[in-house]
Amino acid sequence: MRKILRLLLFACMMVSTSSVFAQKTITIKGKVKFPYNRFNMEIVERQGFDKTIIDSCKVKDDGTYEFKMKVDKPGVYTLDCQKWQSVQFWAEDEDLEINFRGEDTAKIKIKNPPYVYIKGGPNNEVMNLMNWDGYRGYQLMIGISQGVYRIPGIDDQAKQEVSGKFYDMLGNESRARMRFLAEHYADRNSVLAVLPSLRGEENEELVQQVLSRLESKNPNYAPLLKYKAEMAEAKAQKERLAEGKVAPEFSFPTPDGKKKLGPQDFKGKILVLDFWASWCGPCRAEIPHLKEAYKEYSNKGVAFFSVSIDKDDAAWRKAMKEENMPWTQAQAPKAGKDVMKQYQFSGIPYILVLDKEGKIVAKNLRGKALTDKLEELLSGKKKSVAMPAMGM
Repeated sequence: MRKILRLLLFACMMVSTSSVFAQKTITIKGKVKFPYNRFNMEIVERQGFDKTIIDSCKVKDDGTYEFKMKVDKPGVYTLDCQKWQSVQFWAEDEDLEINFRGEDTAKIKIKNPPYVYIKGGPNNEVMNLMNWDGYRGYQLMIGISQGVYRIPGIDDQAKQEVSGKFYDMLGNESRARMRFLAEHYADRNSVLAVLPSLRGEENEELVQQVLSRLESKNPNYAPLLKYKAEMAEAKAQKERLAEGKVAPEFSFPTPDGKKKLGPQDFKGKILVLDFWASWCGPCRAEIPHLKEAYKEYSNKGVAFFSVSIDKDDAAWRKAMKEENMPWTQAQAPKAGKDVMKQYQFSGIPYILVLDKEGKIVAKNLRGKALTDKLEELLSGKKKSVAMPAMGM
């Protein structure tokens, strides 16, 4: 009788732990056509704004490389090819072959690498489709920028607005393709990599359907539980940063190092809070617009505060001298990693407007959108938007 009870207990333990992922070792190998041996191949795990190098290896003399990756946490990882190319893959139970072109061998080197295909299994089929969408979107953005800025007879502001409308269209197209992947690949664990791009009320029902399908298959699947926890935190953070909420406080050093400042130090004035960096082309292109806004509104109760996320202090100071910005400056520590997480942005320039109480009234403004918002706040009248004429 005791023997039977012990067997039953063992069976129950096996059932209760069957959904726990047993560590697997997968092989990731391939070839680099043009190796750049100043750097290694690296497997990278990203957690929000944090980056951890899981493993690294050198490229062999024949151009091949190989990893034996121990996977105790299934999910999305990045394979970085010697700082020239990278690709996101799903690590769980599929051996992968990933070949790279490697270093740009052209006379004038640019970092616009070709698409990288993953030879794997069903989970990485989804990653291939996701990666292809990202690759094509980037190429189209380059094409749009080049095409629009070559149009004669229109000023830079108009070109920026036209480009912005095209970028919005690309974003809508990409989200439509991600919805397609979520609908038709909901039986694959890697569909969890698709869901972060489907935030918003319009996709809530679809996301819940996908999660329910995964949960019915394996309710204790670790990546599923991780995704749900991250989405709950993201929702809470979004609510904390909603318009009408007081902007999060921070204190960063000014160029002279004598004091630290944050948005809380500008209460009593409307504040334009600008996150930028010396290496960011769009940030530098936005500075003339900020100067125009400063000239118009700085004597009307509007303060301006630029926060650099430069890692290189010398580069920050050199850019400030070149741009000659006449308003308050500060530099975020750790290349802005913490403040980017705090304010939930990944692209710059990122410009917010806060009211006199330090509450967020608008986010991610540029050019005319910024001056329109300032005019609205100062006049108390919402600026009407003229609709473009439609032609045949």
